[in-house]
Amino acid sequence: MVIRRRLRSILLPLLLYAVSGSISSYFIWHAVHGDRGLKTKEEYRGQMAQLILENAGLRAERDQLDRRVSMMRAEAVERDILEEEARVQLGRVHKNDVVIFLKP
Repeated sequence: MVIRRRLRSILLPLLLYAVSGSISSYFIWHAVHGDRGLKTKEEYRGQMAQLILENAGLRAERDQLDRRVSMMRAEAVERDILEEEARVQLGRVHKNDVVIFLKP
């Protein structure tokens, strides 16, 4: 009887500590590694930085295309732009142009 009481007084607190420790570790692990955890936050920041850079590049490309279109829409179309676009669309070259064929 005394042994049983002594075992119970030792094992019951150990069991409670083990259960509470495992529950705490579960929540801590998810706080760090979960879908909304600390590591995921850093990954999102990295992705956001990449997307901001990509957005800046696309805006610059759009501005360049807008400038080219505005040159074509003007009252007097710039001759160089018109000639370049005609060559590209028709697949032709000027007689003074140097053409280099590259193997695919």
